[in-house]
Amino acid sequence: MIKIMAMGLILGIITTGVYGNENGIFSFKAGQFDVYMLVESERDGNTGILVGTDEAILRRYIPVQGFKHTANAFLVKAPGQNILIDTGTGAGGVIIEKIRSLGVEPESINAVLITHLHGDHFVSLQRDGQAVFPNAKIYLSARELEYFTVTNVNQGAVNALAPYRQNIVTFEPSNLSAGRRLEIFPGITPIAAYGHTPGHTVYLLESGRAKLLIIGDLLHLALVQFHIPSISATFDIDRPAAALTRQRILAYAAENRIPIGGMHIVYPGIGILEVYNQGNSFHYIPME
Repeated sequence: MIKIMAMGLILGIITTGVYGNENGIFSFKAGQFDVYMLVESERDGNTGILVGTDEAILRRYIPVQGFKHTANAFLVKAPGQNILIDTGTGAGGVIIEKIRSLGVEPESINAVLITHLHGDHFVSLQRDGQAVFPNAKIYLSARELEYFTVTNVNQGAVNALAPYRQNIVTFEPSNLSAGRRLEIFPGITPIAAYGHTPGHTVYLLESGRAKLLIIGDLLHLALVQFHIPSISATFDIDRPAAALTRQRILAYAAENRIPIGGMHIVYPGIGILEVYNQGNSFHYIPME
């Protein structure tokens, strides 16, 4: 099944049926980019990760039967490039198995774009001290690298990055409001999304009129945080900043009709936002 979503802009071509939910792979085409959302793990969700909520909010937005929490990564096939956005934890070799099912070997990954240095986003960069993606360059914000390897050392991050010493590329992410933005690859722009971590970065893919925004950990419990972006999670290092960033970036995506893909949004993991409640809340419509 191929469905074209047209809402003022051509948002992309979404293919389903080839890879269904049972495979944990959802494919999305945005111009020159073939994007694959890869589910690494799914488990029962826990509202205890939220900060600043109450029973009334939970009763309103959380189904009585419970909900699922997911951890995702994204494979982007671009002209001449195979690019991963985050890598997951490496548990069970799930991400490797899924990229192989898409015809891509780990040795064929040219670049890994890291949203931030929390363990469920980078650990599978290495195994037993060896690079899992030996021909890849690793891209991440300079601020993120400094924080987790110097200021507040995360030894797991240090170990995961060690095999790539000569192939780490740092950058200063662009601001949404910037007139001119940095592209690290043609059509791929890192956008500052600080708060969850000091250098947390989201990635905007643009090809012609087609776009996709990979939002990393902009939110963790979508059922609540789309409706009330001011609610943060225990994982957010600077919670007020994370809340402001979440509101700003979600509003940008909604107002510009840009699909979003998230590392903790359940399958299909990609959807469209609509604004309501005078612009303070968002309704998420998953792709089909």
